[in-house]
Amino acid sequence: MSSSTPLTRAADSFKRATAAVSGKIRNARSPRNEPGNRPGRNGKPGKPSSLHPAAVWAEAAGTAGEFLSPAWRNVRAVWLKFVWPVLAVVSLLGWVVLAAAIGLWWAGQAWGWQEAKSAAMVAFLLFVLAIAFIVGRSAYGVVLDLARTRVAVGDDAVGSIAVSNVSTRPLLPAALELPVGSNTAVFHLPRMKPAQVHEDLFTIPTARRAVIVVGPVRSVRADPLHLLRRRVMWTEPVDLFVHPRTVSLGSSAAGFIRDLEGMPTTELSSADVSFHALRDYVPGDDRRHIHWKTTARTNKLMVRQFEETRRAHLAIALSINTDEYDSEPEFEMAISVAASIGRQAISEQRDLDVLTQKGPLRCETGRNLLDDATRIVGAPMRKNAVDLARNLSDAVPNASVVFFVVGSHVTATQLRTCAASVPPGVRSLAVRVQPGAAPTRANIADLTVLTVGDLDDLAIVLRKAAA
Repeated sequence: MSSSTPLTRAADSFKRATAAVSGKIRNARSPRNEPGNRPGRNGKPGKPSSLHPAAVWAEAAGTAGEFLSPAWRNVRAVWLKFVWPVLAVVSLLGWVVLAAAIGLWWAGQAWGWQEAKSAAMVAFLLFVLAIAFIVGRSAYGVVLDLARTRVAVGDDAVGSIAVSNVSTRPLLPAALELPVGSNTAVFHLPRMKPAQVHEDLFTIPTARRAVIVVGPVRSVRADPLHLLRRRVMWTEPVDLFVHPRTVSLGSSAAGFIRDLEGMPTTELSSADVSFHALRDYVPGDDRRHIHWKTTARTNKLMVRQFEETRRAHLAIALSINTDEYDSEPEFEMAISVAASIGRQAISEQRDLDVLTQKGPLRCETGRNLLDDATRIVGAPMRKNAVDLARNLSDAVPNASVVFFVVGSHVTATQLRTCAASVPPGVRSLAVRVQPGAAPTRANIADLTVLTVGDLDDLAIVLRKAAA
């Protein structure tokens, strides 16, 4: 077992680094490095060498950092555990009053101002009295309960805070703070007897898609002047997912991805569900596929041949380049469109892939899809819808139906380029989001372009695409 300590290891590292620097200095001062003696190119004398100061300083800085790093970690741990909690109790007003008190005391000492000394003593006395308001232990049992941690935009998220006095003595009135995103809600606790329970209900408005961090619940004790504020955490934070609004499309609206057991292809197979034709028997064919009536009529063994089918694999390319959208509501509608189509595919147990410029979304379940859609952050970027379409063709080569969900700033030329990146035989559709526009359908070569002016119109335009 090694008996070395961090201090001894740092000392050894310091010795090794010092020896390395000393070796460089000796090499620089050796006779073969003197002017006229250092060999240059082709064996000729070269220029005199000297140890570069930057190398010395870099070596010294590295050695000092390695030597001081254990001590720095210990100091930082002590600071965060003992010093910072004490300093965090003093509010901004408290620091101002404390600085003013020190300044007044120094002025009174320097110029003999008794009034300044008196004011400094009053300030220090206020601090001493403020300490009496925040000392002591509070014994609360706090339970933060959100009825649902996942809601849609527009739905109210309801929660409750249950506080109980778990001590054997009454507790004075206090305040509880509940951070909700960037805001903070304050709940006032009355004087509580032992084992008494106080419950407060709250509602969180969900006007926009977001992941809202609720909590932790913390109790606050402060003096009347708010010079000192002591906070104690009682619960862990909870993530509230505000999912994008989605609409149910229904089976008739998604007819373009619905088939018997998949989508027929031009490839032939010896066993499938779509009958194609009869052919002569070849040794090795499955005898179960022999068509005995035709065999008896032609006096030759004939077997059934089928068209190979495949299950519909839906791929959605959602552009999150905000330069392609006219406004934020248009961008949010595009996310809702992609999420609605994705949920429909998942409910029909179709294979699904959703891709953005920043990477794929999880599509194992509808919950995972909506969670990742909630975390989407749009931004201006160099990659546009065309680049996304090219990435989609590489990332999902086995797709049978491809959706491009884009904004109103995407031109017809760009949509034509997107369609050109789709492999032959794959049905491609583009959903162009434009709030207020009438639901329409148009064709650009093999690409079906659907214009959606309202999320509720999505089922209508999909029925037009299926027609």
